[in-house]
Amino acid sequence: MAQALYVIAGELSGDAHGAGMLRALAALHPDLEIHGAGGPEMHELSGGKVRDWVEDAAVMGFWEVLKRYHWFKARFDEMLAEAVALRPQALVLVDYPGFNLRFAAAIRKALPETHIIYYISPQVWAWNKGRLPKMTRILDEMLCLFPFEQAIFEGAGLKTTFVGHPLVDELEARRTEISRDEKLVALLPGSREREIARLFPMMLESANRLHQKHPQVRFAACGASPKLTTRMREMSAAAGMADLVRIEEGGAHTLMQQAACGVVASGTATLEAAYFGLPYCLVYKVAWPTYLAARLLVTIEHIGLINILAGTRVVEEFIQGEAEAPQVERSLSRFLEDAAHREATRRQVLATAAKLGATGAHERAANAVARWLQS
Repeated sequence: MAQALYVIAGELSGDAHGAGMLRALAALHPDLEIHGAGGPEMHELSGGKVRDWVEDAAVMGFWEVLKRYHWFKARFDEMLAEAVALRPQALVLVDYPGFNLRFAAAIRKALPETHIIYYISPQVWAWNKGRLPKMTRILDEMLCLFPFEQAIFEGAGLKTTFVGHPLVDELEARRTEISRDEKLVALLPGSREREIARLFPMMLESANRLHQKHPQVRFAACGASPKLTTRMREMSAAAGMADLVRIEEGGAHTLMQQAACGVVASGTATLEAAYFGLPYCLVYKVAWPTYLAARLLVTIEHIGLINILAGTRVVEEFIQGEAEAPQVERSLSRFLEDAAHREATRRQVLATAAKLGATGAHERAANAVARWLQS
């Protein structure tokens, strides 16, 4: 009887990282059956046995999730029933902690013999260290991306392996020799529909204001899916910016290497932009109840991953009420007008991104999972 693995990712970034790990794992276990939920890459890799749900599942913030509680509860019950029927040797959870930690607890109760491995560790060091004892009880191993995380999880008694950041593998393969266009500005509002609804209109307004000062400047944006690309084009047309902003499906990594500077939604894209040396400012905006709740939990000084990794402010952060067009336009203007500032920021983000580690994260993660399959 073939061994089976169940995997869950809830966002496009998790789908990409999970797919990289699964490809490496398939080389070690060619007959492994892979089931679960993720995105288009894992769906294709598994021959359709991993459902593609990320476009609906990628909801950010407590308030946004609460409004869709019944939908998430239905998906949770469906996937739990599927996993219990499959009885996999291992469960691999990729990021997405709000859903995945609850799912891990349910599997630990229903299938105590299934090994549970968490890939891309939840950032409990930022918002809720009180979860560490529970995670130690329900997980078998944590695979972490940042070196400082290993001491935190091991200190709580959880077996932990530092595998490095999978972005290094994925982004190195997408590096190009393209030259930067000093008149091109990148608008990168994220890959979630609600995120785009909150941030892209502000980015368009920032672009409009910037264009008034610098008529020669052009703008480009990328949609993470056909649906989101269409929506962004509609928003651009409604703002009267259709002729000024080029919007294409995909291609964000190329744009990060081509643009002179940009504005980037908080999240994994900020690490990607830093890896490619894009000078940028960071924006973050969620529903106010979510933001106020987060303020009570978050204990770190910076919200941007690149600033957290650096331990200091490398890029400007515009959070919630500060994430408005005048502030973003001012930051982008400085990049365009001050070549020394732009170059200094480029060097800083590159130096910080180098801390993400060497290539081979997917293989190291796959080897860790394979050890549990063999045990």
